[in-house]
Amino acid sequence: MKQFDVPVFYRSPVIGKVKEARKITDPRKKDFTPALLDFGPVQFLIPRHFGFCYGVENAIEISYRAIEENPGKRIFLLSQMIHNPQVNADLRARGIEFILDTEGNQLTDWSEVTADSVVIVPAFGTTVEIENLLREKGIETATYNTTCPFVEKVWKRSAKLGKDNYTVIIHGKHKHEETRATFSHTNQGAPSVVIKDMEEAKILADVIRGAISREEFYRLFEGKYSEGFDPAHDLQKVGVVNQTTMLASETQAISDFFKNVMEEVYGAADLKDRFADTRDTLCYATNDNQQATYGVLREKADLALVIGGYNSSNTSHIAELCAEKIPTYFIQGEEEIAGPAQIRHFNYPQKKFEEERNWLPVHRNEDNPVRIILTSGASCPDATVDKVMHKVLSFFEKVRGTEEVLEEVLGEAS
Repeated sequence: MKQFDVPVFYRSPVIGKVKEARKITDPRKKDFTPALLDFGPVQFLIPRHFGFCYGVENAIEISYRAIEENPGKRIFLLSQMIHNPQVNADLRARGIEFILDTEGNQLTDWSEVTADSVVIVPAFGTTVEIENLLREKGIETATYNTTCPFVEKVWKRSAKLGKDNYTVIIHGKHKHEETRATFSHTNQGAPSVVIKDMEEAKILADVIRGAISREEFYRLFEGKYSEGFDPAHDLQKVGVVNQTTMLASETQAISDFFKNVMEEVYGAADLKDRFADTRDTLCYATNDNQQATYGVLREKADLALVIGGYNSSNTSHIAELCAEKIPTYFIQGEEEIAGPAQIRHFNYPQKKFEEERNWLPVHRNEDNPVRIILTSGASCPDATVDKVMHKVLSFFEKVRGTEEVLEEVLGEAS
């Protein structure tokens, strides 16, 4: 796989070496058991796969190249390049301006963006409407287009579904940049509707069955269906694609659900013409991160630290998976940890910050170590994970040295 030129300050001297060791022992990612970093009174369980993915590294490389190649020019990002506060803050510090926020609200007036400007398309992609606006302004976007290739793959699959007269059901969060972009591109050739989860899938299934009226459909899915959408006509042939950062297992479950619904309504003999198999739109990195999370959760652990931006979809899903099993703290970085007696974390399901007291049992020894799952989302630098690990280590006495612990892990890979 391509190696990207990511700034060194995002790299990690600890987590990076663990990842490299796992690549040597498990090059095909068949083994999703975690690595163990044993510091004596505290142990860290490191999942097989997490952190920067192909699309994120590609976006970072292109964005920093745009800065280097355009001294003196105004450089704009259409929105957050990725959902990570440290990365976006560093880009801002280097002079990049943001046109929209993560939900599409205007931060910089379009009049500020001229033909002399440099515009970077974020990893989530952008809408056809914004592409046309930039073209009218005489702005060339191909040079610094960081759209993830797996997002573009979803767009191509949607276009094919449209040519075959299928309606596209998009599993995603309708305000998310990627879903807005996919919705816009899909609308060019196919009727489309966005659903957030299985609950909304079941409502849409009742529309297909005729149990919910057209008027009720328009009310329940307001802002989530394409112009001119006719539920009586446009739900007779369907295929499911996804926002690539959603839970892969949930997308597959929703797809399987609609397959059964179409068979129920139209019969098994007609199923192939009523339902399109679209499992090839699942992002490999999202799937790997989630499989690695399932793998680490099979191990005994006291708690999990999940690191990433609070508006990061893929990170929030990892946090949700961990929270189903053990106490889980979703944080942006080491600054959220005041000490072993206090941590500030984000309760994603309730969308609020919480303070947890006495979250870390520090009075353990090597005979009864604290076991912590340490992981992050696809847009979180490994360097941030390192900082969190070292912050936690500072609360314990008589910890083993980092080099000694790393030698154990690296020795297994040699």
